[in-house]
Amino acid sequence: MPDYNITLFFYNPNIEPQEEFEKRKNEIPRLLSKSSFTSDVDILNCEYDNTAFSNAVLSLRKEPEGGARCRICFELRLAKTAQTAKTGEYDIFATTLSVSPHKNAKLLNEIGQRLADEYGVKHLTSDFKKNNGYKRSVELSKEYDLYRQSYCGCKDFGSLDEGAVNDVD
Repeated sequence: MPDYNITLFFYNPNIEPQEEFEKRKNEIPRLLSKSSFTSDVDILNCEYDNTAFSNAVLSLRKEPEGGARCRICFELRLAKTAQTAKTGEYDIFATTLSVSPHKNAKLLNEIGQRLADEYGVKHLTSDFKKNNGYKRSVELSKEYDLYRQSYCGCKDFGSLDEGAVNDVD
């Protein structure tokens, strides 16, 4: 297995409210403090700013989970990630979104590859839910006592059925 210097990039303009954003962001250093990695892992955090996402999806408020709003969300988040990878001179970028059974890995990879070509940075094609990846993410969440959100982030858009659980991001 190749060795990587890993930087975790937390950019989630879709998350509402800000308290939820902060809760999710704070889990990253908490996880890193509990786990044993063979090398240091850096963290790049973006400040809370829901404006770009809200403006981009304003006309899609009633879209269901997995609809056009999600594509825009993926585009925003992966474009920022690719741009950050380029300016930070990282070799490759990826997203953990594909671990969720609610997220379309094929679409994520298509967007990621297009942005890789546009920004000149490699994209790691992945579907982390395969080979029991989602199941393993749940097990690790329990092992490390991690917070698991109950919705993707765009809570106020009414995309989820009442009481639905959507473990993503």
